[in-house]
Amino acid sequence: MKKTFLLFSLFAITFSIANAQVEEKALADQALKTTVKAAAIDSAKHWKCTGMIGLNGAQTGLFNWAAGGNNNVTGFVYANVTLSFKKNKWTWDSNLDTELGEMYSSDFRKGYRWRKANDKINFTTKGGFQMHPQWYLTLLGSFKSQYAPGKDYKDIDNFVENVTEPTLISKWLSPSYTDLALGVEYRPNDIFTVGVYPVAGRLTTCLEESLRPNYGMPVVNHDDGTVTYKPISAALGLRINGGINYTLVKNLKIISTVTLFTPYTSKQQKFGNFDVDWDFAITYNFLKVFNVSLMTSLKYYDQVKIDGPAWNINPIKYHEGPRARVQFKEVVGLGIGYSF
Repeated sequence: MKKTFLLFSLFAITFSIANAQVEEKALADQALKTTVKAAAIDSAKHWKCTGMIGLNGAQTGLFNWAAGGNNNVTGFVYANVTLSFKKNKWTWDSNLDTELGEMYSSDFRKGYRWRKANDKINFTTKGGFQMHPQWYLTLLGSFKSQYAPGKDYKDIDNFVENVTEPTLISKWLSPSYTDLALGVEYRPNDIFTVGVYPVAGRLTTCLEESLRPNYGMPVVNHDDGTVTYKPISAALGLRINGGINYTLVKNLKIISTVTLFTPYTSKQQKFGNFDVDWDFAITYNFLKVFNVSLMTSLKYYDQVKIDGPAWNINPIKYHEGPRARVQFKEVVGLGIGYSF
């Protein structure tokens, strides 16, 4: 009897200890899950993603149309997305502004009816340290180029004699602009930013040899009298940029960025002659998945030579031929898109 009682007591004690350990482990696991979940929620609070993506297009089809016209179709994909991180006094923001499109028209010369319509790569990333509630010491990097070859079809469409191919005017990394800059940025709120970067390096590349004179690449004079151009150009200068990312009303978003750059010392460009990049986009979403958008790009590069007609607006007179000119592009689209 005593042995039975002793065994029963030992079994009860063992069961209690084991049960207590199981409960303790369950509580520890629950506490760990709660801690991990809280850490994940806390980490997510520091990240913010905003922007717009979409697919726009337009099409016209004509059959026995007495008033005349041409069958045509245009389509392009685009994205303008910003990923931001902020914790304590540190910030990190990255933006990708890109688009690529094609167009077709029955009016184009046979064999060249499909042509590039849109092509842009603008990527910027920057890290900042808060020196004052609205002022940040900022290190910035950016890259600008295009995906596919760009061509001028003017001579082809005009049936210029002995011209059988369109003129190449751009391609991947021809040109491209890579900046690395250190400066101060002013951020009064989450909508507006402006930065001044007194230490800004710009690396310009043009890998396609035939295009280098058009983009102001450095000249190399050889002893035999021939002239070539370097594929890479580096300059140290001043960079100024600003940005707006604003949701005006529900489903109506405005995004705009402007960048100015001028070199301190350069044989190709005088200080004070700014290269300008200004991009603007406004989109409105309706029925959740459809949108209408207006996108514009204005550029002026002091060393980019563009052929064009002469014009005279006193006191400025421009002669016909290649020279630095204002570039402007405007696209209105209706399609499928999403703003966030």
